Order: sequence, then structure tokens, then C-alpha cells
Amino acid sequence: MGVLLYLILLFVSGLIVGGLGRLALPGPDPMSIWMTVGIGLAASFIAGLVMWAITGGRYGASFIVSVLVATGLVYLVRRSRGQTAWSTRRPDNRPRRPV
Repeated sequence: MGVLLYLILLFVSGLIVGGLGRLALPGPDPMSIWMTVGIGLAASFIAGLVMWAITGGRYGASFIVSVLVATGLVYLVRRSRGQTAWSTRRPDNRPRRPV
């Protein structure tokens, strides 16, 4: 039962960190829940390594750093898909239809 609980908590942790990383950037993020969890877990791992290198193994503000790294990873995913940080689905030069 211990391993199953660990995996569930790992999933929830990745979902929270990845979700906060997605919320930090405005605009649409066409990502699945699995990609959000993956970004959250990768960001937590990278932030843990960075905080370990900075503080020498002592605990620091790794949750805040995890959200910042997740925001950076979401930005990189957007750039790889051809979007910008504040992109929307409709280009600005296209005229809007009256309602």
C-alpha cells in the first residue's frame, strides 16, 4: 500500500505544480492532464537539484522554485508549438466579426 500511496501523492504533486505553472502564463495551453503532471514532476526534480546546489542540501523555498521552473517549461512548450508567451488562438491582424 505504501508504493501506491506514494505514486498517488506524486501524481497530485505534479498536477499542482504543473497547474500553477500553467496558470502563471496567460493564454491557452492545449495540454493534456498527463503533460501537465509531467511538466510538474520535471519542474520539481529540476528545482530540487537547483536548490540542493544552492543551499548545499538544506531545505529552501523549493516549492516556489518548482512553480517558476514549471512556468519556464510551459513557456518552452509554447515556443516549440509556435506560440508566444501571451498568444491567443486568433491573430491580432484578423478582423473580428460583429456579434
